[in-house]
Amino acid sequence: MSASDTVSYETQPANYRHWKLSFDGAIATLKADFDENAGLRPGYKLKLNSYDLGVDIELNDAIQRIRFEHPEVRTVVVTSAKEKVFCSGANIFMLGVSSHAWKVNFCKFTNETRNGLEDSSAHSGLKFLAAVNGACAGGGYELALACDEIILVDDRSSAVSLPEVPLLGVLPGTGGLTRVTDKRKVRHDLADLFCTSVEGVRGKKAVEWRLVDESVRPADFAARVQARAQELAALSDRPANGKGVALTPLQRSHSADALHYSHVKVDIDRAKRTAVFTVHAPSGAQPSSIAEIEAAGSNWYPLVLARELEDAILLMRTNENEIGTWLIKTQGDAAAVLAMDATLLAHQNHWLVRETIGLLRRTFSRLDVSSRSLFALIEAGSCFAGSFLELALACDRSYQLMLPDDEAASPRITVGDVNFALYPMATNQTRLVRRFYGEQPALDAIAAVKGQALDADAAFALGLVTSNPDDIDWTDEVRIAIEERVSMSPDALTGMEANLRFNGVETMATRVFGRLTAWQNWIFQRPNAVGEKGALKVYGKGERAAFDWNRV
Repeated sequence: MSASDTVSYETQPANYRHWKLSFDGAIATLKADFDENAGLRPGYKLKLNSYDLGVDIELNDAIQRIRFEHPEVRTVVVTSAKEKVFCSGANIFMLGVSSHAWKVNFCKFTNETRNGLEDSSAHSGLKFLAAVNGACAGGGYELALACDEIILVDDRSSAVSLPEVPLLGVLPGTGGLTRVTDKRKVRHDLADLFCTSVEGVRGKKAVEWRLVDESVRPADFAARVQARAQELAALSDRPANGKGVALTPLQRSHSADALHYSHVKVDIDRAKRTAVFTVHAPSGAQPSSIAEIEAAGSNWYPLVLARELEDAILLMRTNENEIGTWLIKTQGDAAAVLAMDATLLAHQNHWLVRETIGLLRRTFSRLDVSSRSLFALIEAGSCFAGSFLELALACDRSYQLMLPDDEAASPRITVGDVNFALYPMATNQTRLVRRFYGEQPALDAIAAVKGQALDADAAFALGLVTSNPDDIDWTDEVRIAIEERVSMSPDALTGMEANLRFNGVETMATRVFGRLTAWQNWIFQRPNAVGEKGALKVYGKGERAAFDWNRV
């Protein structure tokens, strides 16, 4: 892909075009003030605080900076700087001119950003309050829904709405339907009325229907928002006197067929439609005390690793759609990875360590929901131990080399304490529990070998890897597996992988992603939405959509 077409996910507040971020003690305020002339791509204007991927890249960055650079912040107030409009949702004209892949990946990223708000609230004590001070529609209401609470101004005109079905012939793309029912617990029939209404619901009725928590008249709105923000802040344990860590720019170089970071490398083979992600273990002396971790700041290895891996995943997902199979490798000293894990566990209640664990957790989850085939290759020099083992456990398959004639050189994997608790998936289950369906005998057997370096035969016997070829069969078995994978239909693989990766229990997060993958993915391709006379295509042109009335 040409450099001009490449999307970057790295930004900083000085470069924001759409959000105004301010701080007042325990309260941070994010004001939506989208520059209508600063769309990420040409062909549309971001009027009425409508957003595109560029807006959400800034939002994701702002939340990340609040997490790490401002530990004193306990509540984030999300509101608007524009008169009479909070946010009108995803820009319709942007969706109308975008490819199917772009629309779906855009929705996926916005979902991850909003899920991240809820993740921070649940795990880090960072609370979010939507101060809806104007019209709030579609994706704007979905952003509000991701907050802990919603206060709506009662000015007789401001309303919340999800008008995608009647106006555009598509679904809310960022979890709106799921959060209305699962989170807000709006009654089914009222939800049906709400989601088929263009006008939305305002004032007292919005409170009665549970669409918002409070409706406050304009004269009292600002004071009530501040009071409730302080009340939410009192529920948090984020440190009032914590010293923030500045998120310095990533060390990344980007060539035509590779991404290079300090600890992560991605090599692209376009002919084979594969990419090799190589994650390097820490080397040299590493911080082990809080004082040393704070001194390292943004250079602390686990934080750098999480940021680099997240950036690589996002860049590859957005910019390299034809690279459908990712091969995951690691290199380095497994003992160094386990030492890092010991530090994370020992200090997991310290705000900076907790936030770093949270970023690692969310980054591993980005792998889970990426529509790419994931194969782990456990070769000589690998270090799939503890946190790094999560990379293999996230994969659809794992191949571990066995060297029967050279036991000392055989690559090994190690299950650590972190694999039993630290990185739950969107299901709230660990990847080990997912792998073995929560069956206790299998999990007990894994627990019994915790901390032991397992060769391929031992790992295979325990069910921790898919295959354990020896050095004679390794090259051919891996090659054939990869060639077979890349020859299959990408559409079928995406659906299959999404089904198989999320077995067992369902949560609101898994339903959000599952419904995006299944329903919205399908609807985005149907002529009723995107055909020449589809609702999404004719919006704003003064024409009526022409529907195929057959139910499918």
